[in-house]
Amino acid sequence: MDLDKVLSLITDRLQTWFELGVKSLPNFVVAVVVIFVFFLIAKFVRKVVKNLTGRVIQSVAARNLIVSIVHIAVILIGVFIALGILNLDKTVTSLLAGAGVIGLALGFAFQDIAANFVSGVFIAFKKPYKVGDIVEAGDYMGNVTSIDLRTTTITTFQGLEALVPNKMLFTDPIVNYTNIPERRIDLAVGVSYGDDLDKVEKILSEGLEDLPHRIKDKPIDVFFQAFGGSSIDLEVRVWVEYPNHRNFLETKSATIKRVKALFDENDIMIPFPIRTLDFGIRGGEKLSTMDLNVKEGRSNRDKELEH
Repeated sequence: MDLDKVLSLITDRLQTWFELGVKSLPNFVVAVVVIFVFFLIAKFVRKVVKNLTGRVIQSVAARNLIVSIVHIAVILIGVFIALGILNLDKTVTSLLAGAGVIGLALGFAFQDIAANFVSGVFIAFKKPYKVGDIVEAGDYMGNVTSIDLRTTTITTFQGLEALVPNKMLFTDPIVNYTNIPERRIDLAVGVSYGDDLDKVEKILSEGLEDLPHRIKDKPIDVFFQAFGGSSIDLEVRVWVEYPNHRNFLETKSATIKRVKALFDENDIMIPFPIRTLDFGIRGGEKLSTMDLNVKEGRSNRDKELEH
């Protein structure tokens, strides 16, 4: 008897579902057609947006991002319309609420990834640097070889590849050496206290005029900085072209060799560090007195050996 009740209940439930399915069949067919049509529309819109962004946006990553967002948005619109046709409005509301909660949770869990992603989007549009530029970010300096939506690849001059998060490049200071194709060489050097400083300044100003890659319309500056422990310290400043980092290093090396050659030719000395010991402080003994006492002690010892 119980078995009959169970079978009757199951039969009634299946019959109810069947009748509901038959009634909803036209709506279901329409919903499927709507989704199919929106897939076609999304495909067409994707091509149109790709062509339009290709004319305006140079960054491949940014173009792909915009195309994907538009493509997914069109498909989602079709899905929500299809659910409305099936009288599943409450399901749509639940999906949107669930998506919001999930999005909030993922935002907290992957906030660094999201920050890098958003920074990558801003970098793609603002273009503070591009592939091939020489940049310095934190401890990394080299050529930009790749720009993605999450990281930027910097190949250092030592041949290492550094994947730098876009958040760091967007929020922290970054130096782009390629934007301004000129740099200044600041060379610190010292001369002895016995040299003529006016002569030193003239020799350096005239002798560095024909340096390779020097920018001719900018003067050579020679500034005396301080009285050092064993020399008078000065700084030579020369503006040079900066097509690449190797060119800059070669010019700086040539500047150092030229300064050394000019000083040698004109008998100008770059002094070694000098230390003078003076024991004439209060409670101590002067160096001259100490030397005399040493000599007297040595003489007395020699006399004793003779006897």
